[in-house]
Amino acid sequence: MSEHRRKPPQSRGRRAAPPSGRRAAPAPRAEKPAPPPPPPGATPERPYGSRAEARRAAQRAGGGRRRAASAAEGVAGGAGRRRRAAPPRKKRFIDYPRSGYTGLRRWVPSWKQVLGSTLTFMGMLIGLVGVAYAMVEIPDENTLALSQSNTYYWADGSQMVTSGGEGGLTRQNVEITDIPAACQEAAIVAENDTFWDDPGIDPIGIGRAVLNMARGGDVQSGSTITQQFVKNTYLSQEQTLSRKARELLLSIKVGAEYTKEDILAGYFNTSYFGRGQTYGIQAAAQAYYGKDASELNASQCAYMATLLNGAGNYDPFVNGGDEPDQEILEAAEDRWSWVLDRRVDVGTLSQAERSEYDTFPMPNPMTPSQEKAGQIGYLTLLADNYLMNNDILSEDELARGGYRIHTTFDKELVGHMESAVQQVMDEYIDPEARDEDRFVQFGGASVVPGDGAIVAIYGGEDYLQHYVNNADSPMAQVGSTMKPFVIAAALRDGIRNPDEGPDQGEEDRTPISLDSVYRSEDGLLIRNYDGTVWEGQDEETGETIRLRQANFEGDSQGDITLWEAMEVSANSPMVQLGMDIGPDMVAEAAVDAGLLEDSLGPHTDRVPSFALGVSTPGPIRMASAYATFAAHGEQADPYSVTLVENATGTVFEHEGSDFDQTEEAFEPDVADTVSEALARVVENGSGQGAQEIGIPSAGKTGTTDDNKSAWYVGYTPELSTAIGMWRMPESREDLAEGEEMGFMSMYDTAGLDRINGGSLPLEVWVNFMKEATAGHDAEEFRDVPDFGEVVYGGGATAPEPDLPVTPPDQDEPDPSSDPTEEESPDPDPTDTADPTSPEPDPTETCYWNCETGGTDEGADEGTTEGESEGTSEGTTEGTDEGADTGTSEGNEGSSGDSGGWIIGGGGNSEDGG
Repeated sequence: MSEHRRKPPQSRGRRAAPPSGRRAAPAPRAEKPAPPPPPPGATPERPYGSRAEARRAAQRAGGGRRRAASAAEGVAGGAGRRRRAAPPRKKRFIDYPRSGYTGLRRWVPSWKQVLGSTLTFMGMLIGLVGVAYAMVEIPDENTLALSQSNTYYWADGSQMVTSGGEGGLTRQNVEITDIPAACQEAAIVAENDTFWDDPGIDPIGIGRAVLNMARGGDVQSGSTITQQFVKNTYLSQEQTLSRKARELLLSIKVGAEYTKEDILAGYFNTSYFGRGQTYGIQAAAQAYYGKDASELNASQCAYMATLLNGAGNYDPFVNGGDEPDQEILEAAEDRWSWVLDRRVDVGTLSQAERSEYDTFPMPNPMTPSQEKAGQIGYLTLLADNYLMNNDILSEDELARGGYRIHTTFDKELVGHMESAVQQVMDEYIDPEARDEDRFVQFGGASVVPGDGAIVAIYGGEDYLQHYVNNADSPMAQVGSTMKPFVIAAALRDGIRNPDEGPDQGEEDRTPISLDSVYRSEDGLLIRNYDGTVWEGQDEETGETIRLRQANFEGDSQGDITLWEAMEVSANSPMVQLGMDIGPDMVAEAAVDAGLLEDSLGPHTDRVPSFALGVSTPGPIRMASAYATFAAHGEQADPYSVTLVENATGTVFEHEGSDFDQTEEAFEPDVADTVSEALARVVENGSGQGAQEIGIPSAGKTGTTDDNKSAWYVGYTPELSTAIGMWRMPESREDLAEGEEMGFMSMYDTAGLDRINGGSLPLEVWVNFMKEATAGHDAEEFRDVPDFGEVVYGGGATAPEPDLPVTPPDQDEPDPSSDPTEEESPDPDPTDTADPTSPEPDPTETCYWNCETGGTDEGADEGTTEGESEGTSEGTTEGTDEGADTGTSEGNEGSSGDSGGWIIGGGGNSEDGG
């Protein structure tokens, strides 16, 4: 049994507990070897003083009491309950704060951590940039980048004005081929010398700019040409980080998708060059040197590149005036010279070429050419309206701009017309001295016969103060300047047959000669074409009225020919002739000559006064219509634009277009007869003042109801000009007490009793035409043949036919002897025919009242109702209703109300030249 005896306990480890369960006394502790010295830099551990500290120390040392106990327990078979040892701590993926270190060292990253973090950040940044680049799209061009200006040119090709664009911006885009290579290279060496090679951005340039600014140097953007193009074209000018970041991304994308040439062209077209709102090299070339960009030389190109660095800092005339600012001039010279030297350095300019440019290319002083002051605004407005009305360009297209518009306007003639008006204004008009001189306005236009080119206009005193173009459509009635269209209709279309209905064709009408005779009595009772008395209705009372047509200042010339009626501007024969023809046919003749239908107003048999000019065509259309007579009946629509171009080429050219065609409105004999009638007005009638121009001319005066407008329209074979005058306030604020808006009477204006067409309007016409026709040949108007029938209308008395001549061998009275009563009866007491009336022609025709020689309704009524009543009705009422009623209400006709036009018939008769 000795082999089963328990062995004595070992010297190490723990003795197993006795069966009784009592705990044995602890075994003696073995000597622990001394710990190794701490690593360099580590904090030495202090001796532990408790079991907890011992355990922690054991854990740190990778062993310890618990691990030893575990081994013992394994040997003992796991008797008893023991705590398991803690597993070793796993190493952190990012060991930060750093383990094994205390204090500040724990928070200082290692070089591995720094390198890893940097690489990670760069990778993420590149990824984000890639995502952003993939997501960003090149946007549409902003409004400012799309907006361009339009440049207008005089007829001789010189620049008139550059205007238009968003916010007054001045710009015209051009193709890269229109930008000289010298300008391209100058901008590149001055702004971005890596342009041809960089991807759209230049990190080194950006860093260099930041460093330069940090050192106190000049402020630099560090932006490439591509970045500046992107900013100008797609982005705003705000200085924010988000805008800058977007700019960088877009620049890279634009650099990848656009050609360098396209980017450079866009850069030149969107860059700011100073002088107000001048954008783009084309506008800059015009503003600084008065030429197109394609004409700039290398020296001027270097100055253009200088302006890109800050236009206000290098424009010697930035402060206005004709003398340059010396300080700015010196800065400009230095920068200009540097640009040329840089080109030499990079090899785009030879030293020999550089030596040729040793003088600074002084730019032109700033001028108001980019403003619309004076007549410029009226001229550009007229050109714009022509383009829009003829569907050449829309309003939106003109607003976007970019067009070079060549006009028909003659710079010298425009100046002469403005001077002609100003001369009369200075001599006669004094608003400070006379209230009647307030609000005086003129309008004028001059057109080339047979072509239609508008060479000069006068639209008003100043476009910046008076926006209505008086040359175009001022709504002023034209008065007796309408009478030539009555004559033209009589010659071409003829008068109606009184036995037929009102609507008659050519077969029923009778073209008449101007030798025809009509009554010119003041207060003539107007009849319909069939001889019945014309009757209308009073607008206010609704009563039936009859029109007794008044003449200027009550003049009566008796029975006169139509030649004479034109010379003295008699109203009553023209109104009656118009009724015999038909107002609709008179209107047709006016439209054929060149007036616009919508400017004529009502023109039916209800409007007998239509013949006296209640229409409102405006100076341009009046000059154009008279030009048709000057061109022997060839009508040409007025035009103001000959050529339109943009960056891509020609948009419109007048030559060979539909707008350049003339049409025969009247046969030459008809047109030349009208010219002969108007030439007699100049020779013997109300237009005699026109003789002062020194060459033959033809024309007509016109004065309207209540003296509210006055006109003179006249022409030579080479030029037709219309001048109108009226009084019209600009706004209600200008009115005195009791005054109303609208056309005002010109009685006592300029110190004259009244303003007639033969007074101030004719004087302006003469002042202008003297200059405009200087050097023109003294060309006479054509001789006209006799044609048409001689008629006696409006109650004129046809003379008795001559008695047959008795041959000498017959037993008849001697023709030289005094006539007996049987041979030559006494004339009718009512016959007031002009003794100088021409001898009757076998084709003479007489219409109504020819046998009795009845003169007017006054005589007729006097017969039936008594002499006193006849006098009253025939004279007093004729004056009151024909003149007074027309005076007070005549202008209401311009509103289109037929009643106003009817009553105004007498009023628009106050014409005597």
